[in-house]
Amino acid sequence: MLIHNPREIARHRWAILALLFAARVGLGFTFQTLGSVADPLVRELHLSFAEIGTLIGLFNVPGLVLSIPAGLAGRYASDRLLVASGLAAMVLSGVLAVIADGFGMLVLARLLAGAGFVVSTLYFTKMVADWFAGRELATAMAILVMSWPFGIAMGQVGHGWLAELQGWRAPFVAASAYCLAAAALVLAFYRPPPRTAAATAPPSYRLTRREWSLTLIASLVWAAFNAGYIVYLSFAPRVLTAGGLGPLEAASIISLASWVMIVSGAACGQLADRTGRSDLILTVCLCTGMASLALLPHVGWAVPLSLAYGLIGMAPAGLIMALTGAAMAPEKRAFGMGVFLSAYYVITAPAPAIAGWIYDRTGDPYLPILFAIALFALTLAANFVFRLAQRRSLQPAAG
Repeated sequence: MLIHNPREIARHRWAILALLFAARVGLGFTFQTLGSVADPLVRELHLSFAEIGTLIGLFNVPGLVLSIPAGLAGRYASDRLLVASGLAAMVLSGVLAVIADGFGMLVLARLLAGAGFVVSTLYFTKMVADWFAGRELATAMAILVMSWPFGIAMGQVGHGWLAELQGWRAPFVAASAYCLAAAALVLAFYRPPPRTAAATAPPSYRLTRREWSLTLIASLVWAAFNAGYIVYLSFAPRVLTAGGLGPLEAASIISLASWVMIVSGAACGQLADRTGRSDLILTVCLCTGMASLALLPHVGWAVPLSLAYGLIGMAPAGLIMALTGAAMAPEKRAFGMGVFLSAYYVITAPAPAIAGWIYDRTGDPYLPILFAIALFALTLAANFVFRLAQRRSLQPAAG
């Protein structure tokens, strides 16, 4: 790719980011299908809500075993082909769901969707890191990450309407059509960044000891942050209903955090890139998030607390994802992101179960929220350890 003018390169990378954002929306749009049609599936296919919960959770299972192989695949295929392949798997998952007549076929559909998610999200992240490394990476990562809640929110609005109008299979058709269009756009329009000395190195899976350490620590930061958010979504509404609010009102208030974080994440990344104070910003955001969770039983403050959690507490997502750019060399990003995501799934998978076990044992929905606060504290501590390891690895050895 021959682009030499710096201004032209800058314009081109933001156009690439817009393309990747639009394509990655399909991941959240597909994920939300199952949750949006839960009631019709229970009525028409006679599924239990335990089976519905199992199907929702199966989306994350492929990541436990596919992340590292997906990273290795980068040695043999281009980034855009691998992203398109992941999106194609999500298209096929929708086809399976449409023809499903019971739980077993939906299991296959959900696992295939999860596999597509693993492959595509790994290379979406790598593409952005390749284009923005050293140049507004936190902002770019924040924008990319926000495509996930945007797709979920789009599904929350659109899938229910489609299911009511055309039946429960219609949302799967819509999600498949979106992913098919996204795959075609990526294949047609994505191009890798201009070649540099680092970029010309062949893909490698040989991480150094430093890269292994930084990648695994960065994965812990990201996993703890997301696990806290998942626990919040699962148990914060119960805290509000225990305080006297109705279930619908409680769910609506808690959902405010997800809506506002779509905007605040990009703003936080831009602030970090302009000031160079990403660690301070991360600390302020996480402390605000922990405080808003701690005060959640004060039901009269529920709306501002939910807004604070989304606007500030969840805002540093891009800052955390930007750690991957510092953890590994450019030619190792494909395999390194596989390691990153594999460790991420290992950490996040048990978090909701632990929170549920705490609730089952005590009957107090606030105790899982305290667990979420602990996960945010772990995020902060792990980020500190990442910076410490990063500084030590750059120090010359004593002679």
